[in-house]
Amino acid sequence: MAYLGRIAGSYICSELCGSLLNQRRYSSSRVDWKQLRPMILKRIKSRSKEYPIKRMIPIAQEVVRAREIVTEGVSTLLKVVPVHSCKFCPEVYIGATGHEMKTCHGFKRMIKDRPHKWCPGNLNDILVPVQAFHLNEMFQDEIKHDQRFDFTRVPAVLELCHQAGADIPDEIFHRSNQLPTTVNENSQQPAPILPDQLRYISQRTLDAWESLRLGVTKLLLVYPSKVCEHCSEVHVGPSGHKARMCGVFKFEGWKGMHKWKKAGVDDLVPQKIVWHRRPHDPPVLVDGGRDYYGHAPAVVELCMQVGARVPPKYHCMMKTHGLAPPFR
Repeated sequence: MAYLGRIAGSYICSELCGSLLNQRRYSSSRVDWKQLRPMILKRIKSRSKEYPIKRMIPIAQEVVRAREIVTEGVSTLLKVVPVHSCKFCPEVYIGATGHEMKTCHGFKRMIKDRPHKWCPGNLNDILVPVQAFHLNEMFQDEIKHDQRFDFTRVPAVLELCHQAGADIPDEIFHRSNQLPTTVNENSQQPAPILPDQLRYISQRTLDAWESLRLGVTKLLLVYPSKVCEHCSEVHVGPSGHKARMCGVFKFEGWKGMHKWKKAGVDDLVPQKIVWHRRPHDPPVLVDGGRDYYGHAPAVVELCMQVGARVPPKYHCMMKTHGLAPPFR
């Protein structure tokens, strides 16, 4: 029995040593990169012939149309629904008066638990603009730091649709998203729009918002996009640019270079989460009930206050059936 054990042990040792020797012999073999380089470059050049994918062109066209409907609808609803934005932080509240919760953290997040200083909001407070470099070709050379002013900046969603084969007019590419007037002025003199028409606009805007995010999600499965881990810079293309524009002070050792990762739909179409006031909540949200109040995306909250039907997937976030804060 001991003899059989010694034979089995020697066989196992020989097999292990033989596999290690084979791995060393394989790792020690050198790869001739001079011969592989032309093949790699040829494959990269031939890859550009596969794009744009014809089946994705209708989706890109639908995303462009949905974005126009959302922009037009939100601009119309802002003339009726008051929106407030904080002067010192990105906080936004949709309602008659701003809430009284102490959640302001200032410009550089160096303070906390401070009351907000509300001012009238505009379109960019609801639809957060995300810009990206406009590329002539999808697989062109990387943008160097000295070339950052040679390329125009366009909305990232439109750049994604452009690379997907959508036909986008130049006036849509370079149109500004700023509202000419503030919400406060429009709330004093609301436009003469009928309630039924407002409900139709809000429902149409909400449906277009869902179509926009769904279409961008589908396009990101095929067309690569990058986002910086340290800031909100977005680049639509197979690899990020080399422009040193990362402005996060904590990572100054990077010398402004971005650290890219795969982008998601929230990076190109941010939801801008705001506080949601339920029917059984107090008229003005106070700091004591912060754990009881719900949240909702800004577009969803804006459309819901006019009469749109909210999809069930937002009910958990909004805490529709949650408890009311205790009275003190």
